[in-house]
Amino acid sequence: MTRTASTRGYTARAAVTAERSPSGGTRLTRLRSDGPLALRATSGGVHLVGAAAGPLGGDDLELELIVRAGARLSLRSAATSLALPGDGPSRMTVRAEVGAGGHLDYAPEPTVAAARCDHRATAHITLAHGATLRWREELILGRHGEEPGRHSSRMDVTLGGTPLLRHELCLDDPHIYRGRAVLGDARAVGSVLLVGGDLPRSARTGEGLAVLPLAGPGVLITATAPDSAVLRRRLAAV
Repeated sequence: MTRTASTRGYTARAAVTAERSPSGGTRLTRLRSDGPLALRATSGGVHLVGAAAGPLGGDDLELELIVRAGARLSLRSAATSLALPGDGPSRMTVRAEVGAGGHLDYAPEPTVAAARCDHRATAHITLAHGATLRWREELILGRHGEEPGRHSSRMDVTLGGTPLLRHELCLDDPHIYRGRAVLGDARAVGSVLLVGGDLPRSARTGEGLAVLPLAGPGVLITATAPDSAVLRRRLAAV
């Protein structure tokens, strides 16, 4: 971990590697925490525990997740993340790799985009043929009674060397994203990506909900809602 500004600007790199054990289960062969990214092994997998407030403007955080062939990894977080303003934009990058027969279940608590923040979240996910994935992301636009700052998120997923999904949501200009074609008056937005297994193969829409089967073995579920509780229910209902 390094500090990149005189006030605060962390550059942190944390990592988890899960491998199949000789008994057929999963063992963690690497669990590296760094700076604000503190990782704790639990009975259900791995929890991300915030060791400092943020991400704060100027922070550059990266988490690497490697699931070897036949292994399984579940990642959760102990609390929401609060993107705060500071010295420049903040960044959170997740790089995930899942081997054949492996499974990654990534479902941290929501990120809250506080007023005046400038946060960029990116996920680069590489899947081998036969890997399965559940990837959930949720964003809350501002704390109670405030308008959010700037937030953008991008997800690039590759399966067996072929692009499966390129998905981006840019919330920089409220005159655009507050239009009915984007978020309208929603205060929460989220998505669940499912890859492999028994998936719905027909597109459908509902109140604040869209289900989009992908060209490959995956489906993207997106939802908007007035608050985080309704958002979670809509994503879970599919």
